[in-house]
Parts: sequence; structure tokens; C-alpha cells
Amino acid sequence: MRRRRRAWLPGVAVSAALHIGLLAAFLTVAPEPTIFSIQSPPEPVIVSLTPPPPPLPVAEPDPPPGPAEPSQAAEPPAPATLAPPTPRPRPPAAPRPPRPAPPEVEPLPVAAAPPGPAPAPPPAGLTQAQLAGAATAGSGSGADGTGTPGGGGGTGSGAGRCDMIRRVQDALRDNPGVVAAATRAHRALPASRRALLVWDGDWVMNPGEEGRGLAGLRQAIAVAIAFAPRECRSQSMRGLVLLTLADGADSPRLALGQSQWRWSDLTGAR
Repeated sequence: MRRRRRAWLPGVAVSAALHIGLLAAFLTVAPEPTIFSIQSPPEPVIVSLTPPPPPLPVAEPDPPPGPAEPSQAAEPPAPATLAPPTPRPRPPAAPRPPRPAPPEVEPLPVAAAPPGPAPAPPPAGLTQAQLAGAATAGSGSGADGTGTPGGGGGTGSGAGRCDMIRRVQDALRDNPGVVAAATRAHRALPASRRALLVWDGDWVMNPGEEGRGLAGLRQAIAVAIAFAPRECRSQSMRGLVLLTLADGADSPRLALGQSQWRWSDLTGAR
């Protein structure tokens, strides 16, 4: 053991000596202080705003002597002025011929104002005397096959059940438009007229209506006749037929018919 200790003691001593030497060398070397240099600010530049003095005039040499100058300088000649042109005299204008006098025109006669529209004629109406003997609903017109004065006599089988006056009258009463149009036309009748004539072989034109016959009257009668039996449509009639569109003495009444006719004639069928 003593031999081993003696073997490593010299190495330890040498290592310790080296460390101590390095530490002493590090402590002995002092770092140099850092010197910060402070530069002085630049000197200000002085700018002068006053303009520099003008340069001194340089003396020019005297010109060489020349010919004597006249005492007064010659003035430039004045420009020549042009004379204004002389106006030429205009030839005298030729006299205009006198205008001929206008011919005498006879004044036209003032046209008279056109006459106004003629008053509309009253509706076609029938008096009480003209309605004498006219057949009415239920009066036997075609009911018994013989007819009554002014009524039509039935022809053919089934004539006894044809009461075309009542059939057409009921169809017109059920049409408010026809009743209103007939009422207006009936009120326009003169006091002496008792019924409005609407058909006398052709439809009668009444005032205020666009076509022949009252508004809707032709269509209502044509429909009522079209739905009647064939033997009733072809029933022969004579004279006038009176249709009453309401109950009462002042109710509108319509008259239609001629000397010899058939109900189918009102529809245009022959």
C-alpha cells in the first residue's frame, strides 16, 4: 500500500501545481478598460440671405473718332396714309308699278246653323179601340180548337191543349230584364195608348233600343216558343194578341200579331 501511494503522489502534485499556476496567471492579467469616445457635434453652417453686392462696372475703352454726327437725328418718314375709297353713286331705283285694285267679291251668305236632332218619336202604341177583340191568356185562343173573336183557331191534333198566349206571357213575367224594359217603354206612351206594339209581322223599333224589339224580348219569346210542342208552334192565329206582364190596371202590356200568322213566325222559322 505504501508503494501505491508513492506512485500517484507525484502526479497529484504536478496537477495541483499546474492549476495553481494557471489561476495565478489569469488573476495577474487585467483587462483593458473600454474607452468610449464622445464626438463633438458638427459645427453649424451659416447661410446668409442677403444678396451679394453687384459687380463693379468695368471701364470700357473710348471708341475711335468717326465722322461728325449731325446735330439732329433724322426722323423716320411717316407712313403714307391711304385715302378712303370714293363711294359710287347708286342708280336710282325704278318706280314700282301700282298694284291693281282687288276685285270686288260679293259676300257669301251666312249659312244657317244645321237644325238639331229631331225629337225621338214616341213608342208605337195602340189605342183601346185598336185593342178591341185582341186575344188574351185563357181566353180560349187555341184552347178549344175554334178560337174566339180576334183569337186564332187551332189546327191539327193537340190544339186543345195549346195556350201559347199564357205560355209566352208567363215566360216574359219570369224575366226581370224584359219587365223593366217594357215598363220604361210603356211609361213613354201617350195617355191615349193602352199597349205597346212589339211585332206586326216584323219587330218594331222603339226609341232607346239598339235593335228591333225591346231588350231581351225577342230572345225570351223565341225560347218560350221553341220549347212549346210542335203543333202549338205551328198553330194558325188571326189578329192581335195582348200580353200583360203584371197584375193591375197600370201594368205594362204588349201587343203583337197581324191578320194571319203563326207563333213560329216570331222565331223567323217558316
